[in-house]
Amino acid sequence: MLTSTGSRGLYKAPVCKGLLLVLGGMTVMLTLLPQYQHLFVYNLQHQVWRLLCGRVVCLDLKDSFCSSLLIYNFRIFERRFGTRKFASFLLGTWCLSVLMDFLLAQAFQFLFDYEVEELPAGLLAPVFSLFVPFYLSIPRMPVTQVLGHVHITNKSLVYVVGLQLLTSSPFMWLIALSGLISGGLYYSDVLLLHRFLFVPAWLSRVGRVLVEPLFSSSQPSSETPLGMGATLDIQRQQRMDLLDQQLLLAQYHEARSSTRQQPQAGLLQWTRLFPSLRLRGQNRPPVQPRPQAHTQPPQLEPSPVAEEQVVVPLLHCWLKWAFPGLMPLRPSELQTTTSTWQPTLSCNTERERAQ
Repeated sequence: MLTSTGSRGLYKAPVCKGLLLVLGGMTVMLTLLPQYQHLFVYNLQHQVWRLLCGRVVCLDLKDSFCSSLLIYNFRIFERRFGTRKFASFLLGTWCLSVLMDFLLAQAFQFLFDYEVEELPAGLLAPVFSLFVPFYLSIPRMPVTQVLGHVHITNKSLVYVVGLQLLTSSPFMWLIALSGLISGGLYYSDVLLLHRFLFVPAWLSRVGRVLVEPLFSSSQPSSETPLGMGATLDIQRQQRMDLLDQQLLLAQYHEARSSTRQQPQAGLLQWTRLFPSLRLRGQNRPPVQPRPQAHTQPPQLEPSPVAEEQVVVPLLHCWLKWAFPGLMPLRPSELQTTTSTWQPTLSCNTERERAQ
């Protein structure tokens, strides 16, 4: 519901804060003490002091709640106009609405032959008068659409709350019309009302010393300080500058992170899908190379001679030696037999020694 201008809260809006606290507290007290409500009834036929008291405090909790929401939303005009000018606007519209209430009640009686004696109580006419600068000076910014044709703007919910307040009682329309007329006359300054209906400078200084410290609020620390522009364009420009700065910082950090981490080749970058892969092996200690021991090559032992290589030649030689007539021994065969027998004997001798 709130317009996106300025800071949240009641910072630099002491008049709005005082109205919310004092008027809201008095409404709650009168609800708990109903025997004193007759002092604040807005009746056009009674004494003047009752007429003044009836235009200050709301007797209905629904009216008090809706008017408090509107006052909180209209705090932007106190920041834009200044505290003294805003208080002068409320004072001027309050005085003009008294006259407008009588004129409208008489016109209604003349047209419909019905006498209006009692009207809704509270500071309602000045609240409705603030819709005039709200409509003329606050631009409409679309937010969304409903059913493709109905546009929802940043001002729609404010008008919904005003409509709820308008339909809360039968003669609330008379108060609303009186406030709109008085607000239009004072805001346009057609009758030079700024020269007659205003808060004096001495009263403003007294209120600044005595009353403002009680209702002043500190700057909110939960949001980024934006500055308080005098106009809506300046405030919007300050917000756009801040958004540009944040965008540039985000792009700068993204560029730095992209230069540090080179993307992997391939269609899928698994380090983005699985961040743990990037950290795998980073915390492990470096692997040191193991020293290689100087080993000597193993000495090859002479392979044993096959039995066939020894037994067959020996048997052949023995047969020729035992039966020379049958198998004569040739000199070449004798040398072959001797050469084959000697390594065999030497190998057997070395094995026996090793054992």
